[in-house]
Amino acid sequence: MKIRSITCFVDPGWPLDRAALRPVETFIAAARREFDEAGYEVQTTRLATPPFPRVTGSGDPHSAVSLAQDLIAAARPAGLDYVCLGSTLPASTESYAAIRPVVEATQDVFLGGMLTAAGGVSLPAVRQCAEVIHGLSAVLPNGFANLRFAALANVPAGAPFFPAAYHAGGEPAFALALEAADLAVAAFGQASTLAEARTSLVAAIEKHALSLEAVARSLEQACGLRFAGLDFTLAPFPQPELSIGAALEALGLPALGGSGSLAAAAFLADTLDRASFPRTGFNGLMLPVLEDAVLAQRAAEGTLTVQDLLLYSAVCGTGLDTVPLPGDASVEALAAVLLDVTALAVRLGKPLTARLMPVPGKRAGDPTDFDFAFFANSRILALKGGSLGGLLAGDETFPLSPRPAVK
Repeated sequence: MKIRSITCFVDPGWPLDRAALRPVETFIAAARREFDEAGYEVQTTRLATPPFPRVTGSGDPHSAVSLAQDLIAAARPAGLDYVCLGSTLPASTESYAAIRPVVEATQDVFLGGMLTAAGGVSLPAVRQCAEVIHGLSAVLPNGFANLRFAALANVPAGAPFFPAAYHAGGEPAFALALEAADLAVAAFGQASTLAEARTSLVAAIEKHALSLEAVARSLEQACGLRFAGLDFTLAPFPQPELSIGAALEALGLPALGGSGSLAAAAFLADTLDRASFPRTGFNGLMLPVLEDAVLAQRAAEGTLTVQDLLLYSAVCGTGLDTVPLPGDASVEALAAVLLDVTALAVRLGKPLTARLMPVPGKRAGDPTDFDFAFFANSRILALKGGSLGGLLAGDETFPLSPRPAVK
Protein backbone atom coordinates (compact mmCIF):
# COMPACT_ATOMS: atom_id res chain seq x y z
CA MET A 1 0.00 0.00 0.00
CA LYS A 2 1.18 3.53 -0.82
CA ILE A 3 0.03 7.06 -0.25
CA ARG A 4 -1.14 8.27 -3.65
CA SER A 5 -1.23 11.84 -2.41
CA ILE A 6 -0.84 14.02 0.65
CA THR A 7 -3.33 16.72 -0.30
CA CYS A 8 -3.25 20.08 1.46
CA PHE A 9 -6.29 22.35 1.45
CA VAL A 10 -5.47 26.06 1.59
CA ASP A 11 -7.03 29.37 0.60
CA PRO A 12 -4.11 31.16 -1.12
CA GLY A 13 -5.85 34.53 -1.34
CA TRP A 14 -5.93 36.80 -4.38
CA PRO A 15 -3.63 38.34 -5.33
CA LEU A 16 -1.68 35.30 -4.22
CA ASP A 17 -0.53 35.44 -0.60
CA ARG A 18 2.70 33.45 -0.60
CA ALA A 19 2.75 33.57 3.20
CA ALA A 20 -0.27 31.24 3.15
CA LEU A 21 1.96 28.51 1.68
CA ARG A 22 4.78 28.76 4.24
CA PRO A 23 3.11 26.46 6.79
CA VAL A 24 2.43 24.02 3.94
CA GLU A 25 6.09 24.01 2.91
CA THR A 26 7.15 23.13 6.46
CA PHE A 27 4.42 20.52 6.70
CA ILE A 28 5.23 18.79 3.39
CA ALA A 29 8.89 18.35 4.29
CA ALA A 30 7.96 16.84 7.65
CA ALA A 31 5.14 14.70 6.24
CA ARG A 32 7.26 13.06 3.57
CA ARG A 33 9.88 12.21 6.17
CA GLU A 34 7.46 10.96 8.82
CA PHE A 35 5.38 8.76 6.52
CA ASP A 36 8.50 7.33 4.90
CA GLU A 37 9.88 6.41 8.32
CA ALA A 38 6.54 4.75 9.10
CA GLY A 39 6.96 2.57 5.98
CA TYR A 40 4.66 4.40 3.54
CA GLU A 41 5.88 5.65 0.17
CA VAL A 42 4.44 9.05 -0.69
CA GLN A 43 3.91 9.23 -4.45
CA THR A 44 2.81 12.86 -4.75
CA THR A 45 2.06 15.97 -2.73
CA ARG A 46 -0.77 18.25 -3.83
CA LEU A 47 -2.54 21.50 -3.05
CA ALA A 48 -6.26 22.18 -3.46
CA THR A 49 -7.87 25.62 -3.19
CA PRO A 50 -11.47 26.73 -2.79
CA PRO A 51 -13.38 26.94 -6.10
CA PHE A 52 -11.38 29.43 -8.11
CA PRO A 53 -14.28 31.86 -8.74
CA ARG A 54 -14.43 32.33 -4.96
CA VAL A 55 -10.67 32.88 -4.71
CA THR A 56 -10.43 35.50 -7.46
CA GLY A 57 -13.92 36.94 -6.99
CA SER A 58 -15.03 35.97 -10.49
CA GLY A 59 -14.91 33.18 -13.03
CA ASP A 60 -13.00 35.36 -15.48
CA PRO A 61 -10.62 33.18 -17.55
CA HIS A 62 -7.78 35.71 -17.38
CA SER A 63 -7.89 35.78 -13.58
CA ALA A 64 -8.09 31.98 -13.42
CA VAL A 65 -5.00 31.60 -15.64
CA SER A 66 -3.08 34.14 -13.57
CA LEU A 67 -4.03 32.34 -10.35
CA ALA A 68 -3.01 28.96 -11.81
CA GLN A 69 0.36 30.19 -13.03
CA ASP A 70 1.19 32.10 -9.86
CA LEU A 71 0.09 29.22 -7.64
CA ILE A 72 2.02 26.48 -9.40
CA ALA A 73 5.12 28.71 -9.43
CA ALA A 74 4.80 29.13 -5.66
CA ALA A 75 3.81 25.51 -5.03
CA ARG A 76 6.88 23.87 -6.53
CA PRO A 77 9.41 25.49 -4.17
CA ALA A 78 7.09 24.48 -1.34
CA GLY A 79 7.50 20.83 -2.31
CA LEU A 80 4.08 20.44 -3.96
CA ASP A 81 3.81 18.47 -7.20
CA TYR A 82 0.30 19.38 -8.38
CA VAL A 83 -2.37 21.99 -7.80
CA CYS A 84 -6.16 21.83 -8.12
CA LEU A 85 -8.05 25.12 -8.44
CA GLY A 86 -11.24 23.55 -7.16
CA SER A 87 -14.31 23.59 -9.34
CA THR A 88 -16.45 25.87 -11.42
CA LEU A 89 -19.69 27.20 -9.97
CA PRO A 90 -23.03 26.93 -11.83
CA ALA A 91 -23.86 30.52 -10.86
CA SER A 92 -20.71 31.67 -12.71
CA THR A 93 -21.17 30.67 -16.34
CA GLU A 94 -17.86 32.20 -17.36
CA SER A 95 -16.00 29.93 -14.93
CA TYR A 96 -16.58 26.95 -17.25
CA ALA A 97 -14.98 28.90 -20.09
CA ALA A 98 -11.86 29.33 -17.92
CA ILE A 99 -11.07 25.60 -17.79
CA ARG A 100 -9.49 25.19 -21.21
CA PRO A 101 -7.27 28.31 -20.99
CA VAL A 102 -5.97 27.18 -17.59
CA VAL A 103 -5.19 23.67 -18.87
CA GLU A 104 -3.51 25.07 -21.99
CA ALA A 105 -1.41 27.53 -19.97
CA THR A 106 -0.16 25.00 -17.38
CA GLN A 107 1.04 21.41 -17.06
CA ASP A 108 0.36 20.45 -13.45
CA VAL A 109 -2.92 22.21 -12.65
CA PHE A 110 -6.20 20.30 -12.32
CA LEU A 111 -9.79 21.58 -12.17
CA GLY A 112 -13.32 20.33 -11.64
CA GLY A 113 -16.65 21.33 -13.13
CA MET A 114 -19.73 21.33 -10.92
CA LEU A 115 -22.79 19.52 -12.33
CA THR A 116 -25.16 20.16 -9.44
CA ALA A 117 -26.69 23.30 -7.99
CA ALA A 118 -28.74 23.79 -4.83
CA GLY A 119 -29.12 20.03 -4.41
CA GLY A 120 -30.50 19.56 -7.90
CA VAL A 121 -29.43 18.64 -11.43
CA SER A 122 -28.31 21.69 -13.38
CA LEU A 123 -28.92 21.12 -17.08
CA PRO A 124 -26.89 24.22 -18.04
CA ALA A 125 -23.96 23.00 -15.92
CA VAL A 126 -24.18 19.54 -17.50
CA ARG A 127 -24.01 21.12 -20.95
CA GLN A 128 -21.12 23.38 -19.92
CA CYS A 129 -19.08 20.44 -18.61
CA ALA A 130 -19.75 18.50 -21.81
CA GLU A 131 -18.44 21.46 -23.80
CA VAL A 132 -15.33 21.58 -21.61
CA ILE A 133 -14.60 17.88 -22.18
CA HIS A 134 -15.21 18.25 -25.91
CA GLY A 135 -12.89 21.25 -26.12
CA LEU A 136 -10.12 19.74 -24.00
CA SER A 137 -10.03 16.64 -26.20
CA ALA A 138 -8.48 18.78 -28.95
CA VAL A 139 -5.76 20.36 -26.81
CA LEU A 140 -3.38 17.39 -27.15
CA PRO A 141 -3.25 14.83 -29.99
CA ASN A 142 -4.17 11.90 -27.72
CA GLY A 143 -6.91 13.68 -25.76
CA PHE A 144 -4.71 13.56 -22.66
CA ALA A 145 -5.69 17.03 -21.44
CA ASN A 146 -8.94 15.62 -20.07
CA LEU A 147 -6.89 13.80 -17.44
CA ARG A 148 -6.80 17.14 -15.61
CA PHE A 149 -10.54 17.78 -15.59
CA ALA A 150 -13.46 15.98 -13.98
CA ALA A 151 -17.15 16.82 -13.84
CA LEU A 152 -18.37 16.66 -10.22
CA ALA A 153 -21.81 15.64 -9.00
CA ASN A 154 -22.62 15.97 -5.29
CA VAL A 155 -18.92 15.98 -4.36
CA PRO A 156 -18.25 17.70 -1.01
CA ALA A 157 -15.14 19.66 -0.13
CA GLY A 158 -12.18 17.79 1.33
CA ALA A 159 -11.84 14.85 -1.08
CA PRO A 160 -8.06 14.36 -1.53
CA PHE A 161 -8.17 12.68 -4.97
CA PHE A 162 -7.64 14.96 -7.98
CA PRO A 163 -9.40 16.42 -9.96
CA ALA A 164 -12.26 16.28 -7.41
CA ALA A 165 -10.39 18.08 -4.63
CA TYR A 166 -11.41 21.51 -3.38
CA HIS A 167 -11.22 23.41 -0.11
CA ALA A 168 -14.27 24.56 1.82
CA GLY A 169 -12.31 27.54 3.08
CA GLY A 170 -11.16 28.40 6.56
CA GLU A 171 -8.17 26.89 8.30
CA PRO A 172 -5.59 24.90 6.29
CA ALA A 173 -6.04 21.13 6.36
CA PHE A 174 -4.62 17.96 4.87
CA ALA A 175 -5.91 14.52 3.93
CA LEU A 176 -4.49 11.31 2.50
CA ALA A 177 -5.52 9.69 -0.78
CA LEU A 178 -4.46 6.04 -0.62
CA GLU A 179 -3.35 3.60 -3.31
CA ALA A 180 -4.54 0.44 -1.61
CA ALA A 181 -6.06 -1.90 -4.19
CA ASP A 182 -3.41 -4.45 -3.22
CA LEU A 183 -5.08 -4.85 0.19
CA ALA A 184 -8.24 -6.11 -1.49
CA VAL A 185 -6.30 -8.34 -3.91
CA ALA A 186 -4.52 -10.03 -1.00
CA ALA A 187 -7.57 -10.30 1.26
CA PHE A 188 -9.88 -11.74 -1.38
CA GLY A 189 -7.31 -13.97 -3.06
CA GLN A 190 -6.43 -15.78 0.17
CA ALA A 191 -9.96 -16.16 1.58
CA SER A 192 -12.03 -19.36 1.53
CA THR A 193 -15.36 -17.65 2.29
CA LEU A 194 -16.91 -14.24 1.73
CA ALA A 195 -17.01 -13.70 5.48
CA GLU A 196 -13.29 -14.37 5.68
CA ALA A 197 -12.63 -12.05 2.73
CA ARG A 198 -14.56 -9.26 4.40
CA THR A 199 -12.94 -9.73 7.80
CA SER A 200 -9.46 -9.85 6.30
CA LEU A 201 -9.90 -6.65 4.27
CA VAL A 202 -11.45 -4.73 7.17
CA ALA A 203 -8.59 -5.81 9.43
CA ALA A 204 -5.95 -4.75 6.87
CA ILE A 205 -7.58 -1.35 6.34
CA GLU A 206 -7.94 -0.68 10.05
CA LYS A 207 -4.36 -1.76 10.75
CA HIS A 208 -2.95 0.68 8.20
CA ALA A 209 -5.43 3.38 9.20
CA LEU A 210 -4.17 3.27 12.78
CA SER A 211 -0.58 3.73 11.66
CA LEU A 212 -1.44 6.48 9.20
CA GLU A 213 -3.61 8.34 11.68
CA ALA A 214 -0.91 8.23 14.35
CA VAL A 215 1.56 9.93 12.00
CA ALA A 216 -1.09 12.38 10.79
CA ARG A 217 -2.09 13.41 14.31
CA SER A 218 1.55 13.98 15.21
CA LEU A 219 1.98 16.18 12.13
CA GLU A 220 -1.22 18.03 13.00
CA GLN A 221 0.20 18.95 16.41
CA ALA A 222 3.65 19.82 15.11
CA CYS A 223 2.71 21.79 11.98
CA GLY A 224 -0.69 23.29 12.71
CA LEU A 225 -2.56 21.90 9.69
CA ARG A 226 -5.80 20.15 10.60
CA PHE A 227 -5.96 16.44 9.74
CA ALA A 228 -9.16 15.98 7.72
CA GLY A 229 -9.05 12.19 7.32
CA LEU A 230 -8.26 9.25 5.05
CA ASP A 231 -9.75 8.32 1.70
CA PHE A 232 -9.49 4.52 1.40
CA THR A 233 -10.95 4.39 -2.10
CA LEU A 234 -8.47 1.58 -2.91
CA ALA A 235 -6.99 3.33 -5.92
CA PRO A 236 -5.28 0.87 -8.30
CA PHE A 237 -2.08 0.97 -10.35
CA PRO A 238 -1.77 -0.68 -13.78
CA GLN A 239 -0.30 -3.95 -12.56
CA PRO A 240 -2.37 -7.12 -11.90
CA GLU A 241 -1.32 -7.33 -8.24
CA LEU A 242 -2.50 -3.73 -7.75
CA SER A 243 -5.77 -4.08 -9.67
CA ILE A 244 -9.18 -3.55 -8.14
CA GLY A 245 -10.51 -5.54 -11.09
CA ALA A 246 -8.33 -8.47 -10.02
CA ALA A 247 -9.69 -8.17 -6.47
CA LEU A 248 -13.29 -8.29 -7.70
CA GLU A 249 -12.59 -11.27 -9.95
CA ALA A 250 -10.94 -13.05 -7.02
CA LEU A 251 -14.41 -13.24 -5.48
CA GLY A 252 -15.42 -15.63 -8.27
CA LEU A 253 -16.22 -13.56 -11.34
CA PRO A 254 -15.12 -15.14 -14.62
CA ALA A 255 -14.61 -11.62 -15.98
CA LEU A 256 -15.54 -8.21 -14.62
CA GLY A 257 -18.44 -6.88 -16.65
CA GLY A 258 -20.44 -10.10 -16.67
CA SER A 259 -23.33 -11.05 -14.43
CA GLY A 260 -22.37 -11.08 -10.78
CA SER A 261 -20.14 -8.02 -11.15
CA LEU A 262 -22.68 -5.73 -9.54
CA ALA A 263 -22.88 -8.01 -6.51
CA ALA A 264 -19.09 -8.14 -6.25
CA ALA A 265 -18.87 -4.36 -6.41
CA ALA A 266 -21.56 -4.00 -3.75
CA PHE A 267 -19.77 -6.50 -1.52
CA LEU A 268 -16.48 -4.62 -1.73
CA ALA A 269 -18.13 -1.24 -1.15
CA ASP A 270 -20.03 -2.60 1.84
CA THR A 271 -16.80 -4.01 3.25
CA LEU A 272 -15.16 -0.58 3.02
CA ASP A 273 -18.14 0.89 4.88
CA ARG A 274 -17.58 -1.53 7.77
CA ALA A 275 -14.01 -0.44 8.44
CA SER A 276 -13.46 2.13 11.20
CA PHE A 277 -11.13 5.07 10.50
CA PRO A 278 -11.34 8.89 10.15
CA ARG A 279 -12.97 9.46 6.77
CA THR A 280 -12.97 12.14 4.14
CA GLY A 281 -13.66 12.08 0.42
CA PHE A 282 -15.19 9.09 -1.39
CA ASN A 283 -14.10 5.94 0.49
CA GLY A 284 -15.78 3.92 -2.22
CA LEU A 285 -14.87 1.65 -5.10
CA MET A 286 -12.77 3.36 -7.76
CA LEU A 287 -12.99 1.82 -11.25
CA PRO A 288 -10.67 3.91 -13.46
CA VAL A 289 -10.49 2.03 -16.75
CA LEU A 290 -7.08 3.21 -17.89
CA GLU A 291 -5.43 3.09 -14.44
CA ASP A 292 -6.20 -0.58 -13.79
CA ALA A 293 -4.66 -3.48 -15.75
CA VAL A 294 -7.68 -5.79 -15.44
CA LEU A 295 -10.26 -3.08 -16.11
CA ALA A 296 -8.32 -2.00 -19.19
CA GLN A 297 -8.16 -5.62 -20.39
CA ARG A 298 -11.88 -6.26 -19.85
CA ALA A 299 -12.77 -3.04 -21.64
CA ALA A 300 -10.51 -4.03 -24.54
CA GLU A 301 -12.24 -7.42 -24.70
CA GLY A 302 -15.65 -5.76 -24.84
CA THR A 303 -16.77 -7.27 -21.53
CA LEU A 304 -16.83 -3.96 -19.66
CA THR A 305 -18.84 -1.03 -21.05
CA VAL A 306 -19.68 2.54 -20.08
CA GLN A 307 -23.14 1.36 -19.02
CA ASP A 308 -21.62 -1.33 -16.78
CA LEU A 309 -19.39 1.22 -15.05
CA LEU A 310 -22.33 3.53 -14.46
CA LEU A 311 -24.39 0.64 -13.10
CA TYR A 312 -21.69 -0.32 -10.60
CA SER A 313 -21.51 3.30 -9.46
CA ALA A 314 -25.03 2.87 -8.12
CA VAL A 315 -23.77 0.54 -5.38
CA CYS A 316 -20.28 1.94 -4.82
CA GLY A 317 -17.87 3.88 -6.83
CA THR A 318 -16.67 7.31 -7.75
CA GLY A 319 -18.42 7.38 -11.13
CA LEU A 320 -16.78 7.16 -14.56
CA ASP A 321 -13.02 7.63 -14.42
CA THR A 322 -10.39 7.70 -17.19
CA VAL A 323 -12.86 6.30 -19.71
CA PRO A 324 -11.51 6.37 -23.31
CA LEU A 325 -14.19 7.47 -25.77
CA PRO A 326 -14.45 8.05 -29.54
CA GLY A 327 -12.82 11.25 -30.72
CA ASP A 328 -15.96 12.28 -32.58
CA ALA A 329 -18.15 12.10 -29.47
CA SER A 330 -20.43 15.13 -29.69
CA VAL A 331 -21.14 17.63 -26.96
CA GLU A 332 -24.70 16.31 -26.90
CA ALA A 333 -23.60 12.68 -26.46
CA LEU A 334 -21.21 13.64 -23.67
CA ALA A 335 -23.93 15.69 -21.98
CA ALA A 336 -26.24 12.67 -21.97
CA VAL A 337 -23.62 10.61 -20.10
CA LEU A 338 -22.98 13.41 -17.63
CA LEU A 339 -26.71 13.81 -17.02
CA ASP A 340 -26.97 10.14 -16.02
CA VAL A 341 -24.00 10.48 -13.65
CA THR A 342 -25.53 13.59 -12.09
CA ALA A 343 -28.99 12.08 -11.67
CA LEU A 344 -27.51 8.97 -10.07
CA ALA A 345 -25.46 11.02 -7.62
CA VAL A 346 -28.34 13.26 -6.58
CA ARG A 347 -30.98 10.54 -6.39
CA LEU A 348 -28.74 8.29 -4.28
CA GLY A 349 -27.27 11.13 -2.23
CA LYS A 350 -23.66 10.21 -3.03
CA PRO A 351 -20.63 11.83 -4.68
CA LEU A 352 -19.81 10.80 -8.25
CA THR A 353 -17.42 12.16 -10.85
CA ALA A 354 -16.89 11.76 -14.58
CA ARG A 355 -13.45 11.97 -16.16
CA LEU A 356 -14.19 11.22 -19.80
CA MET A 357 -11.41 11.10 -22.40
CA PRO A 358 -12.44 11.40 -26.06
CA VAL A 359 -9.37 10.53 -28.15
CA PRO A 360 -9.05 12.42 -31.47
CA GLY A 361 -9.01 10.18 -34.53
CA LYS A 362 -10.10 7.08 -32.61
CA ARG A 363 -13.33 5.14 -33.05
CA ALA A 364 -15.05 2.65 -30.79
CA GLY A 365 -12.95 -0.53 -30.67
CA ASP A 366 -9.69 1.14 -31.68
CA PRO A 367 -6.71 0.46 -29.38
CA THR A 368 -5.41 3.28 -27.21
CA ASP A 369 -1.73 4.20 -27.31
CA PHE A 370 -1.06 6.32 -24.24
CA ASP A 371 2.56 6.53 -23.09
CA PHE A 372 1.98 7.19 -19.39
CA ALA A 373 3.23 5.17 -16.42
CA PHE A 374 -0.12 5.39 -14.62
CA PHE A 375 -2.11 4.06 -17.63
CA ALA A 376 -2.69 0.59 -19.03
CA ASN A 377 -3.73 0.74 -22.66
CA SER A 378 -7.13 -0.55 -23.66
CA ARG A 379 -9.68 0.09 -26.42
CA ILE A 380 -12.03 2.97 -27.08
CA LEU A 381 -15.43 2.37 -25.50
CA ALA A 382 -18.61 3.03 -27.42
CA LEU A 383 -21.26 5.57 -26.44
CA LYS A 384 -24.88 4.45 -26.77
CA GLY A 385 -27.67 6.69 -27.96
CA GLY A 386 -27.70 10.13 -29.52
CA SER A 387 -28.50 13.67 -28.53
CA LEU A 388 -30.97 14.65 -25.86
CA GLY A 389 -33.97 16.65 -26.94
CA GLY A 390 -37.14 18.11 -25.57
CA LEU A 391 -37.30 18.93 -21.89
CA LEU A 392 -33.98 17.28 -21.04
CA ALA A 393 -32.23 19.66 -23.43
CA GLY A 394 -33.54 22.70 -21.59
CA ASP A 395 -31.94 25.10 -19.13
CA GLU A 396 -33.64 24.10 -15.90
CA THR A 397 -32.20 23.02 -12.59
CA PHE A 398 -34.48 20.34 -11.24
CA PRO A 399 -34.47 18.69 -7.81
CA LEU A 400 -34.28 14.96 -7.21
CA SER A 401 -35.04 13.53 -3.79
CA PRO A 402 -33.65 10.25 -2.47
CA ARG A 403 -36.22 7.48 -2.47
CA PRO A 404 -37.94 7.25 0.94
CA ALA A 405 -36.89 4.31 3.06
CA VAL A 406 -39.28 1.35 3.10
CA LYS A 407 -41.19 1.20 6.38
